[in-house]
Amino acid sequence: MSNQTSLRVADLPQNTPTTFDLRPDARWLDVIKEDLGLLGLRKLSFVGELRAHGKRDWALTGKLGATVIQPCVVTLEPVTTRIDTAVSRMFLAEWSDPDEEEFEIPEGDDSEPLGAEIDPAQVMIEALSLALPQYPRKDGAELEQADYTEPGKQAMTDEDVKPFAGLASLRDAMKKDE
Repeated sequence: MSNQTSLRVADLPQNTPTTFDLRPDARWLDVIKEDLGLLGLRKLSFVGELRAHGKRDWALTGKLGATVIQPCVVTLEPVTTRIDTAVSRMFLAEWSDPDEEEFEIPEGDDSEPLGAEIDPAQVMIEALSLALPQYPRKDGAELEQADYTEPGKQAMTDEDVKPFAGLASLRDAMKKDE
């Protein structure tokens, strides 16, 4: 579906920006929803422009908006979140892939290698994926304390593992003895 939005770099004008306005239809929304594991997706839009940056590089800037529904990490009930975020990407002709196996991309690095085409729809889906709440939680939902132990034994609580939990009561008992 996204190949309909691909822009051939060779066809892009150097002196004026190329604008785009993506508002996926219901079928496309369903595909994106399934790919991202969402319960619901609506009002998805990605509006922006692509412009030349120097002689061979291209800059994409846009505004992503969507309403997503995800399962709560505590209760699994639906959680609705509105996403409105700025998106930018630099497509570099001289981009080099790091040689190190465990190379870590610096935070905020928005550069990508420049290919024959730039696809704003792919950028939209990637940006939406990155903007999703990692741990959506329904208002007021909290994990309850879970106690695990062998049958017939007292379960250890969070208070038991705090190193100074019993010192206050010991101090109070010592003061009474004085």
